[in-house]
Amino acid sequence: MDDAPAQPGRPAHHEPRQRVHAFGDDALGTHDAVGLVEAIQSGAVSIPEVVEAAIARVEQVDPVLNAMAHRAYDRARTEASDPRGGWFAGVPTLVKDNVDVRGMPTRNGSDAYVAAPSRADGDFARMYLATGLLPLGKSQLSEYGFSAAAEHPRLGPVRSPWHTAHVAGASSSGSAALVAAGAVPIAHANDGGGSIRIPASVNGLVGLKPTRDRLAQDKLMRDMPIRIVSDGVVTRSVRDTAAFLREAEKVYRALSLPPVGDITRPGRARLRIGVQTDSVQGRRASAEVTELTLKTAALLEELGHRVEPVRAPVPEGFPQLFVRYWALLAFFIVRTGRRTYGPSWDPGRLDNLTLGLARHAGRNLHRMPATIARLRLAARASTRFFSRYDVVLTPTLAHETPRVGHLDPTQDYDTIMERLMEWVQFTPIQNVTGEPAISLPLATTAAGLPQGMMLGAARGREATLLELAYELEEAAPFASIRA
Repeated sequence: MDDAPAQPGRPAHHEPRQRVHAFGDDALGTHDAVGLVEAIQSGAVSIPEVVEAAIARVEQVDPVLNAMAHRAYDRARTEASDPRGGWFAGVPTLVKDNVDVRGMPTRNGSDAYVAAPSRADGDFARMYLATGLLPLGKSQLSEYGFSAAAEHPRLGPVRSPWHTAHVAGASSSGSAALVAAGAVPIAHANDGGGSIRIPASVNGLVGLKPTRDRLAQDKLMRDMPIRIVSDGVVTRSVRDTAAFLREAEKVYRALSLPPVGDITRPGRARLRIGVQTDSVQGRRASAEVTELTLKTAALLEELGHRVEPVRAPVPEGFPQLFVRYWALLAFFIVRTGRRTYGPSWDPGRLDNLTLGLARHAGRNLHRMPATIARLRLAARASTRFFSRYDVVLTPTLAHETPRVGHLDPTQDYDTIMERLMEWVQFTPIQNVTGEPAISLPLATTAAGLPQGMMLGAARGREATLLELAYELEEAAPFASIRA
C-alpha cells in the first residue's frame, strides 16, 4: 500500500464490535518488543516478515479502531530490507502525529490545515529511531493533544480495542490502541497532562512519563515557560519500557539526571508508599476505582512495603491553575496558526475544546505570570513530600473509561471541561513538577475494562518505579486482551 493518510471517520458507519485484536500465528506472534528482538536476532523471524505481519495487523484492526493518522508502508518495507542499527533494529513501531518525522506530514490530530511532509526528523524522532525502531507511520491523537479522548468531528473517534464502544483515551490514543490490539509491540507517546498514562490506563498498557529532560524533545516543547510535556512509549510489558529507556539513554544522555541504567528485575528495598484517592481539588475517585486502588495498596503491603494514606502536596486551586496554563498553548496555536501552517490554515475547523481553551486563556492573560509562579511552587511541595516517601500510589484516572460521545468536542466548552476534570484528576501534577510517573494495568473494572494504577516518584527516580513495576507485574500479572 502506498503512503497515505488514514480514512476519516470510518468507524462511524457501523456498530462496533466489543473487543478487537490482531494477535495470531504470524511473525509477530504474541511477542513483546524484547521478545521480538530475541526472535529477530536468533533468526527465528526476519525483519521483512515482521514488518509485513505488522502492516497486516494494522490493516486488520484499524477499520474499527481508527488509530492511524498516516501510513508509511512503502518506506517501512524499504527500511526492512536494509534496517538501521540499534538494539531494537527491525521492531515495528508508530510515531504519534505531533512530532516531525522526515517525509511524513505532522497533522497534530487536526484538519485545520494541510500539512506538507516534514523535511527532517525532529529532535525526539531522531533519538527514537536511532534505537532501531522501524516506523510504519503515524498514530492519531486528539486535536493538539488537548482532550483525554480522540473524538474528532470529521476524523472520527479512536476506539479502545478492549471495548470499541469506549474511547481509547488520549492524547496518545492511536499508539495505545494499536499496541493493545497487538498490531505493534511498542509505540511513541507523549504526555502534557497525562497523555501517556491516560491511554495506557484505558488500554491495559504500561505507560511511563519520564522525568523532565530525560529524553530529547522538539524545540517547541523545550521553549515552554513551564515544560510540561515529556515523550516516551506505551508497551505491553514492564521490560519493554525499561529496555526503551536503556537504549534511548545510549543515544541521548541527560547529564542533569542520574542514569536509569539497565533495570531487569524487581528491587530489594522495601519502600515508603503514600496512597491517595482524593484528587487535588477535593473530588474523589469513583467508589469502584477507590476500591481497586486500595486493593493495589493492600498488595503492596503484602509485598512488604510500608503504605499509608496521604494528601496531595499541591498548591491551592491547582486544577484551575493548570487549565489556565494549558489553555495558553491553545491561545498560541489559534493566534499563530496562519504564520505557522500557511494559507491553508482555517481556525473555523478547530474543535470547540481548542477554541474554548484559547478564549479562556485570552480572558486570563493578565493572570498568567502569577499562574506560572504558583505552578512552580508545586515542584517545591512535591520535593518536600518525597523527602518522606519513596513513591505515591493513585488511580491513573478517577472513574471507568467513558463511552464514545461522552467527550465529543462538538459539545459546548464548559460541558467538555467539566467532564474532563471529573475523569482526569490525578495525572497533571507530574507534568508541572517534572517528576516521573508510571501507569500499570493492575486492575479491571466490573465491566471488564482496564483500570490503570499510577505510581509517582521524585525527579530522576525512574529506576525505582521500574523496579516496583516489575514486582507488581510478577505479583499480579497483567490481564490479556486475548482472554
